[in-house]
Amino acid sequence: MTVVRVPPVLRAEAGGAREVEASGATVRELLEDLNARLPALGSKVYASGEIQSFVNVYVDGEDVRTRDGLDTPVREGSTVILLPAMAGGSLAPLAGGRSRAAGPPSAPACRR
Repeated sequence: MTVVRVPPVLRAEAGGAREVEASGATVRELLEDLNARLPALGSKVYASGEIQSFVNVYVDGEDVRTRDGLDTPVREGSTVILLPAMAGGSLAPLAGGRSRAAGPPSAPACRR
């Protein structure tokens, strides 16, 4: 079995678990097994025979897209990390500032 680490944004689909187990000799087999065990989680990560475009999958710390993709080997005892991409906006509201669109600075008002 392989330990699959589940990030907080996907834990509801994993029944709240931080880690789940799945098996397979390749990433494809492992994700198919994960999809069979936990369909809600599996479908967020793997659909139509592909890793979802907004999800990164790491095997023992290496991004599978830089290796053999779905054919990347997974050995017994490996750790697989599922990491969905996060999009966001300005951090200004978190820092107490105002969020605004980026652009050139405003010209001062002209007086006559």
